[in-house]
Amino acid sequence: MKNRSFRSPDKALGILLDQNIPYPVKVWLCRGKSGWDVFHVKDIGLEGKSDSVLFQWAQKNEALIVTYDEDFADSRFYPLGSHHGVIRLKNWPTTIDKTIHALTRLFESTPESDLQKSLVIVDNQKIRIRKI
Repeated sequence: MKNRSFRSPDKALGILLDQNIPYPVKVWLCRGKSGWDVFHVKDIGLEGKSDSVLFQWAQKNEALIVTYDEDFADSRFYPLGSHHGVIRLKNWPTTIDKTIHALTRLFESTPESDLQKSLVIVDNQKIRIRKI
C-alpha cells in the first residue's frame, strides 16, 4: 500500500466500493456525485484483498466503505468510532439496478453528515443508521 492519500482535498466525501459492488455503480456515482471521490477496489489494486486491507485503506483515505459484506457491519471487528463510515447493503437481488436504487434511496433521504462515522444498513424496505 502506498503512503500517499488518494483523496482530493477539495472533495466533500470519499467512497470506497467493495469488490462485491458492481463496477457500473461507480460510474453512476461519479456522474451523480461529482463532488465526491469515488473509488472501486479494482481501480486502486485492492481487488481480492482482505477486509482488513480495505478497511485500512478506507481509514487512511477518509472514505466510507460501501459493501454487501456483512463482516463490515459487525461491531466486534469494526466498532463505531473506528471508521469513517460503512454502508452495508442488504437489498436483494444484488443487481446493478437494485444497488443503484438502494443507494439512491439512501442519498436522497440522508444528509452526508449522517453517513460519516456511521454504520448504515440499507435493505429493500428501510434504512437504519447507527451513530456513536
